[in-house]
Amino acid sequence: MSQTTPSLENNPVEKTSQKWPLNFIHTTLSELKTQRGITLPLMAMNVTWFAKLAITTAFQGRLGDLQLASGTLAFTFANVTGFSVLNGLSGAMEPICGQAYGAKNFKLLHKTLLMATLLLLLTTLPISLLWLNVDTILIHFGQQREIVIVAKKYLLYLIPDLVITSFLCPLKAYLSSQSITVPNMISSCLAVAFHVPINPLLSRAKGLEGVSMAVWITDLMVMIFLASYVVIAENGKGGRWKEGGWWDQGVHDWITLLKLCVPCCLTTCLEWWCFEILVLLTGRFVNAKQAVGVLAIVLNFDYLVYSVMLSLATCASVRVSNELGANRAGLAYRSAYVSLAVSIALGFIGGSVMVAARGLWGPLFSHDKGIIRGVKDMMLLMAVVEVVNFPVTVCGGIVRGTARPWLAMSASLGGFYLLALPLGIVLAFKVRLGLGGLLAGFLVGMVGCLVLLLVFVARIDWVEEARKAQILAGNVEEKTVEEDGGDKEVVS
Repeated sequence: MSQTTPSLENNPVEKTSQKWPLNFIHTTLSELKTQRGITLPLMAMNVTWFAKLAITTAFQGRLGDLQLASGTLAFTFANVTGFSVLNGLSGAMEPICGQAYGAKNFKLLHKTLLMATLLLLLTTLPISLLWLNVDTILIHFGQQREIVIVAKKYLLYLIPDLVITSFLCPLKAYLSSQSITVPNMISSCLAVAFHVPINPLLSRAKGLEGVSMAVWITDLMVMIFLASYVVIAENGKGGRWKEGGWWDQGVHDWITLLKLCVPCCLTTCLEWWCFEILVLLTGRFVNAKQAVGVLAIVLNFDYLVYSVMLSLATCASVRVSNELGANRAGLAYRSAYVSLAVSIALGFIGGSVMVAARGLWGPLFSHDKGIIRGVKDMMLLMAVVEVVNFPVTVCGGIVRGTARPWLAMSASLGGFYLLALPLGIVLAFKVRLGLGGLLAGFLVGMVGCLVLLLVFVARIDWVEEARKAQILAGNVEEKTVEEDGGDKEVVS
């Protein structure tokens, strides 16, 4: 039975009696409404996640300067070597599960959830060994022994969070790829509400180790809530548990997952690591204490804005992958460009908000006039970075939804590491522009990254991507048969 692929023009789903521009306005508004339903709960979830980090940092600071420095160092090490890797690997679920859901292949959804969880659990083993030897590593790189010893204790008590995250990340991706985002939002809000009272209790009882325990206990609550929701929803009326597929993994399935895991992981890690390198470079300035303080305060605002970007990127990935899986090339095209247009608009809004808040944000964190003045200046430059960063992040979500995350990886590698960091170092240390030079280099690299991604998105053949999605989602086999005249077509 032959499987034909619709073109952008003859997609039956998009046929309507309305003429352009009424048809264009109607379909765009419909897409915006759909994306709003996905994005707003994700935004709430991401904002609460960053709020949890701020609460954790606040309680570390209450224990003293040594505990604050050690906790910050330990959590930075944990992000770089652990959580960025696990989050990146789980990103491979988005295109597979998203396209499987669009194609109504629930068996593929089930086995991908199980495979991703097993993969992340295996990955925690080498990460745990690395954390057990964190003192040797950090001292080798010149960190103070006193701080490192306390940081190791923090990390030892944080190891359970690796196992919890190995379940939590796949569960979140499994639900969001089906446009189910409200449970993620509710669980995160409840967890943060619980995180506030549990921190003083555990910090008084166990000190910094208690703050570390509060982190994974809160994540455990979210994981239990989401796992319970999945089990109840899948087993309930109209549930899909009976579809099975949980243990149907084959070698081909693992190869497909791993091929997507590597670029997804590298893309996430390259982005996370770039910000950490930025902080480390700031520590090499003559006025390092003030420069690091300014950057930390500016990045705190950036994290809030980034929570919106991340939500938009996930929404773009979900919408594109769902429509491609459903073999609707035209709707996938529309979803991608609506997402991109929204990201550009919100980029200008985010930048404007940062400009408006630059005189108010610094005094919330410091009374030092030099730091306040530095924050005011750097937030002006960072606002321009945000305008560019919004479409960069969303373009990454679009190419991830097409199951080609290596495009985002290539853009991140070229923009951040081959352009932004070298140029930033030259401007900051050779031209002596300081922190402003670093951020200026970062801005140029971000523009380069955006140009690459826009070229990648513009060159996407949506009909071909829809055809590939049918293969990835298991609807058709990748075979060709010779028809009369030598024509080739995909055969189910």
